[in-house]
Amino acid sequence: MTIRFHPDAEQEYHEAASWYAEQRPGLDADFLLCVDEAFQRIRCHPGMYPIVYHQKRRAVVRRFPYSIYYEVGENELRILSVFHSSRNPEIWQSRIL
Repeated sequence: MTIRFHPDAEQEYHEAASWYAEQRPGLDADFLLCVDEAFQRIRCHPGMYPIVYHQKRRAVVRRFPYSIYYEVGENELRILSVFHSSRNPEIWQSRIL
């Protein structure tokens, strides 16, 4: 399965990594590793995570307060958001790919 990012999700991903880079050297690499591990779990088992909103699923990122919201298509995973848990969920809920 291929992974396709919503443009806002890709931006969230990069902004979070940049923020962690400013906090402590190497923390951005830890964040990226944990998010990439979550992407691999999603890719291997796309139906494993719960549906949380209109066929959109959520996988929680280990060690960091982020979740990945996604939809499963026939041949692709559509990443809708790489989302910090303190933000208002209405921000990602209207996203479609």
